[in-house]
Amino acid sequence: MSNLKRDLKLFDVFSVAAGAMISSGLFILPGLAYSKAGPAVILAYFLAGILIVPAMLSQAELSTAMPKAGGAYFFINVSLGAGFGTMAGTSAWLSLALKSAFALVGIGAFASIVLPGFTVLEIKLVAVLFCIIFTVINLFGTKHAGKLQTFMVFGLIAILVIYLVKGIPQVQNKYFENFMQTDMRTLFMTAGMIFISFGGLTKVASMAEEVDNPVKNIPLGMIFSFLIVTALYVLVVFTTVGVLGDGLLESEVSGYSLTPITDGASKIMGNFGAIILSIAALLAFFSTANAGIMAASRNPLAMSKDNLIPPIFSRISEKHNTPYISILITSAFMIAFIFLPLETLVKTASTMQILMFIFVNLSVIIMRESGIQNYRPKFKSPLYPWIQILAIILYIFLIIDMGFYPLLITLLFMTISLIWYLVYGRIKNNKESALVQLVKRIKASDLDTTALDRQLREIVRERDSIEKDRFDNIIETAKILDLGKSMDREEFFQLVAEEICDSVNTPCENIKEKLEQREQESSTAITDNLAIPHIILEGEKKFDILVVRCKEGIYFSEKAPAVKIVFVIAGSRDERNFHLQVLAAIAQMVSNQNFEKKWMKAKNKEALRDIILLGDRRRNL
Repeated sequence: MSNLKRDLKLFDVFSVAAGAMISSGLFILPGLAYSKAGPAVILAYFLAGILIVPAMLSQAELSTAMPKAGGAYFFINVSLGAGFGTMAGTSAWLSLALKSAFALVGIGAFASIVLPGFTVLEIKLVAVLFCIIFTVINLFGTKHAGKLQTFMVFGLIAILVIYLVKGIPQVQNKYFENFMQTDMRTLFMTAGMIFISFGGLTKVASMAEEVDNPVKNIPLGMIFSFLIVTALYVLVVFTTVGVLGDGLLESEVSGYSLTPITDGASKIMGNFGAIILSIAALLAFFSTANAGIMAASRNPLAMSKDNLIPPIFSRISEKHNTPYISILITSAFMIAFIFLPLETLVKTASTMQILMFIFVNLSVIIMRESGIQNYRPKFKSPLYPWIQILAIILYIFLIIDMGFYPLLITLLFMTISLIWYLVYGRIKNNKESALVQLVKRIKASDLDTTALDRQLREIVRERDSIEKDRFDNIIETAKILDLGKSMDREEFFQLVAEEICDSVNTPCENIKEKLEQREQESSTAITDNLAIPHIILEGEKKFDILVVRCKEGIYFSEKAPAVKIVFVIAGSRDERNFHLQVLAAIAQMVSNQNFEKKWMKAKNKEALRDIILLGDRRRNL
């Protein structure tokens, strides 16, 4: 199977996140939201932006720790287990598809401006046509889709800035005199409905495996897009309400405007403004539909890799390096969703998005509290765990406020997902989760290294571009001793000789004698806590490393402190150059200020091995 290419740069990440937000949520939704909250719709947009912050921070942390295709699904599967992973993967997949379908309907709505008299069915058929177009673009490669995304988003932002510059001076205060026309519950319900507008912010996590330098570009791209798009949302909605007022409710078809920003531009700049903002709206819908197919299709890809859905979903085009089966099936779902009623479409997408964010915030708590050593995020969410706990509580209330039908549809999909897991995924997938690790930790059970630890080790290697060299290969099979009692030098050297004599095909007595001779020449205890005894053996092509931790300490001399970290190196003379390289690599690795702390806290031998394998040092030995 081909690997996905890391083609997406910082601007691409920003463009995917921003493009996924600036779409129907801005160019269609303000009319519907105004019908619920009146002028306070501005506050509802701001609240929706605030509510996305915990999910953004949690998603950024998880993405820098595990930059893998599938994003939220992958995080939840690793942290909470395959059952929750199946439900979350379905939720993430369908919420992205629903939001993108919403954007495609927007394309159809704006087509009706050019060709007045379009029926609802014709609007949706136009949406289907554009879904097919963007599917073809995504089939030809992420790089091409990413470049198209960047062009569309920056063009869109430029047009919106012109709208604000021309529109803010024409805002009329009279439209804000009766600002709070509704109660707080309706305000929060409206914010929950608007939430879908910001949900696209985290789409890029689904494509983390295709982002260059994900530990830097994902958090920065998400944060920049959040700040810029939130400011644009609030200012554009403020301007639109300020120039139209109740004109946002003028529509014979729906009772509220389906083209509110275009209507505002028409009043501000005449027909020219309407044309320019219609172009901006179409760019927005194009960017969301394009980003939606890119991101949503990566969820079934990741689920297939974990054996939760059939392997056909993980097929990747050898020519274009795209998950073509996932793209095609995701597009088919989007076409089906296009034919749902607009308000049901919006609320169902928001409900699924909010449910997924509950799981994401819970995932951060589980991963941190499980004590898994190889969970190594480069970005950590501030105010942990209070911001995650508060978010979970608020998100539950938002879901309740969405209403009966969106909740019913969401529960239906989740139930189908759970049944699927029980009859298929549970049999195919037997991975242990961080939740299981946390339970073991609470019970004080013996925490042996699991497949999860090894999986995270490989993810960190891939993330940090760590290429295995000969030293890594030796460490992967080297013996590791975790001694529970202190001992003197003679006793220790006898133990070392017995452990490595077979691997280097040398009598134990000879090894012990050489260790003693080397120690008498000069002490191999480099620091108060580190010793690197190293000897030259007779023969050829002999080399081995023995790794030792002794919490109570090994006394190499009566005057020196007890050493707790020991690397024993034994090799024949023809391995002399590699011998010296290994000495330098170990010295470089242990010089890291956190090395000793990690070493002493490691839970078992395999955790010690991981510290070495993922240590900071020059490679290609």
